[in-house]
Order: sequence, then C-alpha cells, then structure tokens
Amino acid sequence: MTQGPKRTPVWQSIANALRGDIAEARYVQGDKLPTEAALSKRFGVNRHTVRHALSQLVEEGLVHKRRGAGAFVAARPTDYAIGKRVRFHENLLAAGRHPEKRMLQIETRLADGSEAAALQIAEGAQVCVYHGLSLADGQPIALFESVFPTDRLPGIAQALEQHRGVTDALADVGIIDYTRASTRLTAVLANQIHAMHLQLREGDPLLKSTGVNVDGTGAPVEFGRTFFAGDRVTLTLGG
Repeated sequence: MTQGPKRTPVWQSIANALRGDIAEARYVQGDKLPTEAALSKRFGVNRHTVRHALSQLVEEGLVHKRRGAGAFVAARPTDYAIGKRVRFHENLLAAGRHPEKRMLQIETRLADGSEAAALQIAEGAQVCVYHGLSLADGQPIALFESVFPTDRLPGIAQALEQHRGVTDALADVGIIDYTRASTRLTAVLANQIHAMHLQLREGDPLLKSTGVNVDGTGAPVEFGRTFFAGDRVTLTLGG
C-alpha cells in the first residue's frame, strides 16, 4: 500500500502562519502577540499545541516571552532591495540594520555548465568561488556563493581575501562599477547545510536568488547564488 505525503504537524503549521504574520508586518518588532487562549481559538487547537509553536519561534529568535506578560515579536524581517545596483552593505544600512559578512571559504576550481553559461566562459575554465554568510544585526539572513571568472579578473581571489566585500574586491581588480543584468527568484527548502549556517530547521522555507552582474561593457564579472532565510528577509524588486 502506497503511503500518502507526510502531513505537517499542526504546531508547525501554526508556527508557519505566525512567521507569515511577522513577515507581512501584521505584527512588528515589540508587538505583543495574541494570548495563547486567543491563538487556540483562532487555530482550533489546545493551548499545548500553541505553546509548542511559540516555543519554536522563541528558539528561532523571532519571538521572546516575558513571564506574566505574554509573547512579543523580537525581530522584524529585513527589507532587501534587488535591482540593477545591488549592494549588500548599502541595502542593510538603508533598512536600519548593521551589515556583516563572514567568509566561509574562497576556492579556485573549474566552472560547471551553469556557471560557464552565466559568465560566458568555457565549461571547465577556472573560476574563483567566494562562499559566505550575510548577517543583519548579528542574525544570519543569507548563505551565498559568488563565482568570478579568474581569466577576466586576475587577482580576484587575493582581493576577496583582503577585503571580504565584493565591491571593494572588484575595484581592486579594475571593476569600478557593475550592475545586475539578471535576477531569478525561486522558493526552495533548507537542506542540512543551509539550516546549520542560517540557524534554521531542515525543510524550512528559503528564497533562492540567482543573478549575474556585469561590468560597464556588459561582460559578466560575477554569478551569484544566494539563499535567504524566508522569514527574515522581505525582498523588493526595484530599478
């Protein structure tokens, strides 16, 4: 007998609904959430199930509890604009957040087919790959990898080691300005690696952004894949 798809636990569905409420700014940082009794009535469950859902949000850092006072929103999603001039530091500063990037690894290897196509280089050509973690106010919001063509950008690995920031590293190798040529957004689920770095649970929702940045002549200088924690970031598309 074939088993049907695995059902999501009720408490997890409640946690997802409350995450959505916070992401859509129905409750903002500092707001008190409805009481356990009110949430039990809303979702048609007992208080124990609601308490389980709230405990998950507390563990994720989205909610904190005050004894005798209730549950409050501890964090708000970070507004992150995606447009022709995507700059991580500027985006977070504009949203009133403190930006930070942590380098996980910088490696030199051969380009796979999708990387070669995006960067307009031969498959198997050498690329430099920057693996990193983006944070806002100390909270991880995105796991990323940026792929650079080393023949087009000699010295990029050393520049990334020195600066960590892509804009400064590209300036070091002669790319004073660059713009986003294309962006693709898809919804995916966190695997074990995503969950570990982003402090999520495996299977939690992520937003995957895939994009290509080009220099002033239109030549691709960076192919990026970024996995955003779905409940911590609000992506906005601009010019």
